Amino acid sequence: MSVTIKDIARKAGVSHTTVSRALNGNPAIPEKTAAIIRDIAGEMGYLPSAAARGLKTRHTQVLGVLVSRIDNPYFGEIIQGIEDGVKDAGYSIFIASSDMDPGQEKSVIQAFSEHRVDGVIIGSVPVNRNNYELLEKYGIPIVVINNQSLRNHKYAISHDDEYGAQQVTQHLVELGHRRIAYLGNTQANRINKNRLRGFKLELAAHNLECKPEYTIGQLGGEIENGVAGMRSLLEKCNDVSAVFCFNDLMAIGALQILHEHGIRVPEDISVAGFDDIPYAAYTSPPLTTFEQPKYSIGVEAADMLMGLISRSEGNGQNDHPITKKLRGQLLVRASTAKNRKE
Repeated sequence: MSVTIKDIARKAGVSHTTVSRALNGNPAIPEKTAAIIRDIAGEMGYLPSAAARGLKTRHTQVLGVLVSRIDNPYFGEIIQGIEDGVKDAGYSIFIASSDMDPGQEKSVIQAFSEHRVDGVIIGSVPVNRNNYELLEKYGIPIVVINNQSLRNHKYAISHDDEYGAQQVTQHLVELGHRRIAYLGNTQANRINKNRLRGFKLELAAHNLECKPEYTIGQLGGEIENGVAGMRSLLEKCNDVSAVFCFNDLMAIGALQILHEHGIRVPEDISVAGFDDIPYAAYTSPPLTTFEQPKYSIGVEAADMLMGLISRSEGNGQNDHPITKKLRGQLLVRASTAKNRKE
């Protein structure tokens, strides 16, 4: 049976009102008395009710974090950054995935609203307008990471994917590659467009053609999509000397298919990914990729959301849009090498 405030009051020999005030830091209770009550509460194993505290303070000290898939290693460092960014303020995070399913997304948004989270961070998920407006209806502050919705959001953190794609492509061109393919994820609408744009811009800067058959789109950015994308590429053409993949997961799938076909990496074909997930350094060969500052993105998103919550507490107006764009760096590993085909 759980310990109550009345149980603590009986043992301390004071009223339950005194115990309540002491545990809530009311200055009307002398610090010496409050310290004794806190010690007794700790010895008895008393756990304060977060729900009850929320009713009094109008804050639950909980933030909602929505991602596309929890099992995607890309989100691990982002979530760690968010958690580290809010823990000193006494906040916990409630993590859920939409799995890119509108019905699942609606359930998660409703759960966030019903639990009265103090704020929400949306990570790379194209949230339905009605679901987004449900959060706004409850006055819940929202920060978006790598916006995938058609609408622009007022408070957003993003990575400069166009720049990153240009850096990867430039690296491949400098290695002497002229026939470079791109394996994309059409489900990640904005991100894929930005990476494809950077890829094409860099090719154009070197007077290189981006042939239609060199661009393969897949409905997803998982390993299996890399497998399917590389199979499709090999069926359409066999003259490419390098492949730039939308992300590291797709690159891992591409490496598998190349291995199955006896195509050596990087001797016969170079492969590059994007994101620098933990697995990227341990593929065979280790994967050249573009490192997103994922932890920093999480910290920045948390800091932005805490600022919005603080402004709400002070009845300040959150009318001024705040957007930040971060840049990562190219990591060259053994999966890319000088072109030996041309």
